[in-house]
Amino acid sequence: MSHTTTYFHIVFRTYRSEPTIPFDHERELYAYLHGIAKSLHCQTYRIGGMPDHIHIFVSIPPTLSLSAFVQKIKANSSRWLKTNPNFPNFRGWGHEYAGFSYSLRDRDMIIGYIMKQKEHHLTTTFAEEYRSFLIENGITIDERFFLSD
Repeated sequence: MSHTTTYFHIVFRTYRSEPTIPFDHERELYAYLHGIAKSLHCQTYRIGGMPDHIHIFVSIPPTLSLSAFVQKIKANSSRWLKTNPNFPNFRGWGHEYAGFSYSLRDRDMIIGYIMKQKEHHLTTTFAEEYRSFLIENGITIDERFFLSD
């Protein structure tokens, strides 16, 4: 019998970082994202974000790649958002995403980070946050393509 657990902190943004996720309806979107993840046999620990981006902390089964998970989450939610009257300005998701692996001992830290998004973004822009994630995880940033759609 094999046993695996993979924890990913995934971050992606709206098209051109447009603030198209109203605070009044964000929980509706998070519930929908949770439902997609559940249908893919993933365990969602926390979903949160801001009007221009989403954070998902999830455990993905070994039969599903990170890129396939993100593709399914973005494609399914995009179709739903574009037909939902509570998200009238949503035009799509940005092309990029970031996915970082963590261990069980990091779980509470990542959950807490996602829970404090509104407080965090009082002083930090999404671009600053995203850049710091990339640098912290040793990813070289090509400025020609950073947050471009």
